[in-house]
Amino acid sequence: MAIPNLEDTATWSIFHAKMCRDCRALCCRLPVEATADDLIGMELLSDFDRQEKPRSLAKQLKKRGLIDHFHAKSGKFTLARRANGDCLFLNEESRRCAMYEKRPATCRNHPQVGPRPGFCPYQRP
Repeated sequence: MAIPNLEDTATWSIFHAKMCRDCRALCCRLPVEATADDLIGMELLSDFDRQEKPRSLAKQLKKRGLIDHFHAKSGKFTLARRANGDCLFLNEESRRCAMYEKRPATCRNHPQVGPRPGFCPYQRP
């Protein structure tokens, strides 16, 4: 099996649920868009925060290092990633999501949605 390239989805494998058992979490290096509802579910915002303007929330979240971008047109936030490209919420040692039960819809629905639906940048350990 060739090493997948995140930018070249042609190198990705057809997804099978058993891949998740020994996953190296390469999909956790993809940009993750999250809605305000996702951020509330992740407990990064409170329901009370909905009253604030999204741009103001984005400024606060960016200052806290939780997001990289805010897309005003779509109202979506892009979660922050570490310098190595990993999602901020990926445990560096276990390569498992620290927010798994609260993860945003983008993550919950991967790989059914994403750059290449039905495919995964899976790499054997």
